[in-house]
Amino acid sequence: MPDESTHVDSSRMLWLAPLTIAASVAAVLTVREVAIRVVHPSPGFTPLTLGPPILDTILGCLGAILVFAMIVFYPESMRTYRRVAVGVLFLSFVPDVLLATSHDMGGGWPEAPFLMTMHLAVWAICVTLLPRLAMTSHSETAAKPDRLSIR
Repeated sequence: MPDESTHVDSSRMLWLAPLTIAASVAAVLTVREVAIRVVHPSPGFTPLTLGPPILDTILGCLGAILVFAMIVFYPESMRTYRRVAVGVLFLSFVPDVLLATSHDMGGGWPEAPFLMTMHLAVWAICVTLLPRLAMTSHSETAAKPDRLSIR
């Protein structure tokens, strides 16, 4: 657990996981729309078509949620989760750089920063929204005594 006064409320994860995915997809589609208007990519450049960014975002978010769920119960879990997320973020830039340098699918350096911005947006949502909303203090979840009961 992160500390003695906080824990993950598993019932929150039932709505928090879809919220994280939805917010990430919205962010990615916003960046995609800007990219299309700014760089006018080739229609054959699939990383900026509609389907691949949505699918990649959903899969990436599911991975982040699973990693969060596995790490959250260890000491210094938030620090560990954020370190893992930074590492994954930098790894996610590798295909973007390779696309930019190889010019595969008709893309190049003009498109690469937008792809990286998509990854950065999803990373930011996953490392802020997910931990912040999943964690609760014990006082929030403690049973409140019934005023009519005598104890």
